[in-house]
Amino acid sequence: MRQPDNPARTLPASLDALPPAEVARKAESVGVTKAGMPALDVFVLAVLAGAFIALGAVFATTVLAEGGELPYGVARLLAGLVFSLGLVLVVVAGAELFTGNNLIVMAWASRRVSTGRLLGNWTLVYAGNLVGALGTVVLVYLGKQHTFGGGAVGETALQIASGKTSLGFVQAVALGALCNALVCLAVWLSYGAHSTTDKILAIVPPIAAFVAAGFEHSIANMYFIPAGLLVKRDDAFVSSLAEAPDLSGLTWGSFLADNLLPVTIGNIVGGALMVGAVYWLVYLRGTRRDRSGDQG
Repeated sequence: MRQPDNPARTLPASLDALPPAEVARKAESVGVTKAGMPALDVFVLAVLAGAFIALGAVFATTVLAEGGELPYGVARLLAGLVFSLGLVLVVVAGAELFTGNNLIVMAWASRRVSTGRLLGNWTLVYAGNLVGALGTVVLVYLGKQHTFGGGAVGETALQIASGKTSLGFVQAVALGALCNALVCLAVWLSYGAHSTTDKILAIVPPIAAFVAAGFEHSIANMYFIPAGLLVKRDDAFVSSLAEAPDLSGLTWGSFLADNLLPVTIGNIVGGALMVGAVYWLVYLRGTRRDRSGDQG
């Protein structure tokens, strides 16, 4: 008589999320893969990520337009929920995002990625993200999307950009650290997911939280502030606004020095140190090994 098949061979794979220790090992492995990708592939995928995050920013700006009738927290929550589109596209469609790639520090700490490759990846991805975000800014401006809603979208874009360039340096660093801790936690949770639905459900709450709380994301700001700077150039539009915000501090210099620089520093602190380094310390510290073939 034929013996029954081994039940262990017929059981379906577990649909449970990976436990934290396995997520840590996956994050380390993903970091090695990302750091070893061809430069052209990395740059192209980084341009896509910049565009994806910018599309989430477009969505959020539109939702916030004329949102004064809603309580502040409710309006911010709605903006955060729709902004999540950006990271969902990055994770599910596939792209290289600087803030998420801060987790490569886990592979670096395990000596599986060299310092040169770590910094090279961050630099190339950051540049690609900037190109993708600015390209989206130009397309949205040429489409005159800022005039929609009777000009409410453009007025909101100006308010967002003006507010972001008025932050103090230390304040911007702190808000950037808090932001990327949540972004990297969203990526961390997605590593433990098994399906597209799981990934989306894991991403939305942390991203909605950072937007609702008013934290600062360097790549998103590559859209938000240049978008406001271009709308500011439309003198006819600005003069038509009944209550235009104070735009005296909204300049390219303030974008770079008062926001992008400190927010980027904060993002690295939040992602690489507050998430990546902490989880490496807990789950991977005792497994560190030298792999000359991985370091390159």
